[in-house]
Amino acid sequence: MSQILQPAATALTDNVVAVTVPADGGWLGVLRTATAGLAARLRFAGDKIEDLRIAVDEACAMLLVIAPPGGQLHCRFEIGDTELTVAISAPVNGTRKLPDNSAFAWKVLSGLTSRVDAEQADGRATIRLVTELPTA
Repeated sequence: MSQILQPAATALTDNVVAVTVPADGGWLGVLRTATAGLAARLRFAGDKIEDLRIAVDEACAMLLVIAPPGGQLHCRFEIGDTELTVAISAPVNGTRKLPDNSAFAWKVLSGLTSRVDAEQADGRATIRLVTELPTA
């Protein structure tokens, strides 16, 4: 019997939205669309929306490489007073690790966002992308 997995999107508060999808490249479009929709709602310019979509896609790709089959990607959008933080996390398959912070992928993320950091602990890896909110 096959089971259809559907993404779970839950508004946690007025300033936090969480979306969880299977850790499979076929589901990244859901996260890209959620990212673009939220960025548009926050009145980001078109090029900044695209930068954020690309950054989320790149971060997810880095996590997919180390996630176990059947794992999930958890994406948490937190709207602060001056910035949007996107934290994407996934379980880690065995002893696999995120690429070194000198890798090209990190340079891409740093060029597309205001700030990027990562942590890996307790069998889980998280990448945080921080982007300044547009000014009125």
